Amino acid sequence: MFIDFAEIYIKAGDGGDGAVSFRREKYIPNGGPDGGDGGAGGNVIFKADPGLRTLMDFRYKRKYVAQRGENGSKRNRSGKSGTDLVIKVPLGTIVKDKETGRIIADISQERQEVIIARGGKGGAGNQHFATPTRQVPNFARSGSPGQEFTAILELKLIADVGLLGFPNVGKSTLLSMVTSARPKIANYHFTTLSPNLGVVSLGEGESFVIADIPGLIEGAHEGAGLGHNFLRHVERTRLLIHVVDIAEIDGRDAISDFDIINRELEMYNPELAKRPQIIAANKIDVLNETGKLEKFKVEMGKRGYKVFEISAATNQGINDLIRYTYEQLKTLPEVVLFDPSEEIDIDIAPEEPPYTVRRENETYVVEGPWVDKILGSVNFNDRESLQYFQRVMKNMGVIDALEKKGIEEGDTVRIGEMEFDYIP
Repeated sequence: MFIDFAEIYIKAGDGGDGAVSFRREKYIPNGGPDGGDGGAGGNVIFKADPGLRTLMDFRYKRKYVAQRGENGSKRNRSGKSGTDLVIKVPLGTIVKDKETGRIIADISQERQEVIIARGGKGGAGNQHFATPTRQVPNFARSGSPGQEFTAILELKLIADVGLLGFPNVGKSTLLSMVTSARPKIANYHFTTLSPNLGVVSLGEGESFVIADIPGLIEGAHEGAGLGHNFLRHVERTRLLIHVVDIAEIDGRDAISDFDIINRELEMYNPELAKRPQIIAANKIDVLNETGKLEKFKVEMGKRGYKVFEISAATNQGINDLIRYTYEQLKTLPEVVLFDPSEEIDIDIAPEEPPYTVRRENETYVVEGPWVDKILGSVNFNDRESLQYFQRVMKNMGVIDALEKKGIEEGDTVRIGEMEFDYIP
């Protein structure tokens, strides 16, 4: 089954926690801090696999979590970093953040590897918090959480040329004549329910990839006839061959069909309507009225389109069409769907603080994953550890946020399961 869309949950590994430890050796009863650092969490990496042709595997497994970093230990031993989670995807896979719609990666090169979610950094052991005035730091830093989000995967086929046209106009037959692809062919609508790829070879070093995009119908941009599923595969193509049934079998009208398909392209993505097109007037072997062909050629000529008279069934005119297509491709640039230089550095801190402050009756509540991590690294029975906690709250803007909410001296602040009296 051809699957070109999937939604999965991705979670990079959390960083391991730093250790609180002190040297305890013979003849050294009061050794200094020797807590090791936590290991970094594993990254989630997508790797292009040319052997894959579909996103089917993601229908059965939808949660991917990388390994957590190990905690630090005594004697300055750092925890082991978590193993990266490598996920294989087919060439042409685009990865988006479901919440923001931002494109994270376009995996379109062989052996390409992209870090989709970065693991959290390991926490610092208490050895790093020793100072001349604080020689016994009884606290360490927790590891930071790994990135997590829901990802949308879209497979957009990598082809130089796309075959467009209504169902049953002869696209699959044309593909089978010019490549080694063997699509299912029959004389009824929607024979092809998944895109087919083939390589057209004109000689040594002269080839291009062509894709038969399943039959489109009016309303495809809104999803009619599985429209969205098919239209996304046109987006990478540099050139379109628009196949029309010039014999107008089944009461078709070649000019009207041409206009309807192009209108669907424009409404789905205006850039597609600007893509260069070559017209293949197919089924001339069964054309009874030559006037239809001449009328069509005159109209398309006015619009600036090159028309080739072909018969996919008998191979008539196909060589000229393919040679012209190849020459046009030499002059057309690659289509860029995603520019990595525009990617937002995922190491940059988010614009919004990693916590929220709200008022609940007479209590001010500070909550969020970052707050939970800080609480886990603090020893509230240790004065120096408590001072460290207060400095972090101030530096991260929590105190300012509380004051903006109107907190006054003596009011209650709840952070996690801990409650404090506010003293400015």
